Amino acid sequence: MLGLEKGLAVIACFDADHQRLTIADVARMTGLTRATARRCLITLNRIGYAETDGKFFRLTPRVLKLGYAYLSSTPLTAILQSALERLSEAIGESCSASILDGNEIVYVARSATKRIMSVGLSVGARLPAFCTSMGRVLLATLPEETARRHVETSVRRPLTPKTRTEVSAIMAAIAAARSDGFAIIDQELEIGLTSIAVPVIDIRGRTLAAVNVGTHATRFSPDMLVRDLLPKLRTVQAELSRIIG
Repeated sequence: MLGLEKGLAVIACFDADHQRLTIADVARMTGLTRATARRCLITLNRIGYAETDGKFFRLTPRVLKLGYAYLSSTPLTAILQSALERLSEAIGESCSASILDGNEIVYVARSATKRIMSVGLSVGARLPAFCTSMGRVLLATLPEETARRHVETSVRRPLTPKTRTEVSAIMAAIAAARSDGFAIIDQELEIGLTSIAVPVIDIRGRTLAAVNVGTHATRFSPDMLVRDLLPKLRTVQAELSRIIG
C-alpha cells in the first residue's frame, strides 16, 4: 500500500503546467528519492499509465480510467450533470458542480454554453477553493476553524488585482456565504468572470457538492447575479436535495 501511495503521488505531479517531467522533477515535487521516483515512473510506464522518450515522462490517456472509476461509481455525478444541463439550457450560461478536495475544488460535472475563462474547464479540473464561488460555499459548510486552516494553508496567490488574499478578508467572505447560503465571486479568479454558487445539501443536512453559474461581468453584475440567477440556482438546489435525499 505504501507503493500505491507513492505511485498516486507521482501521478498527481502532472498537470497543465507540468505535462512532461523528468525523474529529478518528480523526486523534487514529491519529496521521494530519485531512485524511488524512478521506480514509480518505470512501473507506470510498464503498465501503460505513463510514456517516456528516455528523459521526459508524461501520462497517457489510461489515467482517465482512475477518474472514470469515481464518476461511474457515484450516481451523484450523473444527477448533477443532468441538472446542470437543464439549468444551462434555460439560462444560456455555463454551469458547474464541484466537490472540495483539500484546499482545492474539483469539477465533477459541467455544462458549458461558451468558454468563459482563458483556461478551459472540464470534469476533473481543479481550482483554488479560497477564491472561487463554489470553494467558498463548500468551505462555509465546514467548522470555522477547519475552514480557516484550509485558507491559511492555501497558496493565496493573487490571480487578479481583485483577488482577496488576506486570511481575514477571505474568512469574512466565507462567513457571509455561511449566513447567506450562497457565494459570489466578482473577477477574483479571472478578470471578466463573475459567478454565483450554492451548496447541494441532502435531507440529512450533509453538503455533498456545490453548483454555480459562471458568466461575464459585462452581462451580470453581482446584484444581477442575485436578482436574476440566484432564484434559478435555488430551484435546482431544492430539486437536487429531493432527488439525492
